[in-house]
Amino acid sequence: MKSKLFWAAPLAALAVSAAAPQIAAARSPVQPDTPETKTQRSCFWARNANGFAAADEKTVNIRVGVRDVYQFEMLGRCTDIDWSQKIALVSRGSSSICTGLDAEIVTASPIGPQRCPVRAVRKLTPDEVAALPSRARP
Repeated sequence: MKSKLFWAAPLAALAVSAAAPQIAAARSPVQPDTPETKTQRSCFWARNANGFAAADEKTVNIRVGVRDVYQFEMLGRCTDIDWSQKIALVSRGSSSICTGLDAEIVTASPIGPQRCPVRAVRKLTPDEVAALPSRARP
């Protein structure tokens, strides 16, 4: 009887440790090796941005180069950005923008420059760009 208990604990620990990566993988919404992660994590240089259109006070679409459009989701409301004629795109940390934490939009306001932190950045597909209303297409 003693020998059966001696082997029961190590076998249970081995079974739990073998299942742990599968449990962690099931909890994670996006795996690091999947193609979705690579498309979500596409970066661009801030200096290559050449147009913008604000869909509303929380969503700004930025044109990069000739055919790429990135959608910026603001951390909060960026008052009157949908009326702005020009904005400044500021990259934090380096000159490339990959995530929302890398970027900030600065626009004019009646009391001076308004800084709008970005929460999320994602590259739109050509179909998504074509589906944008004309006022939201850069």
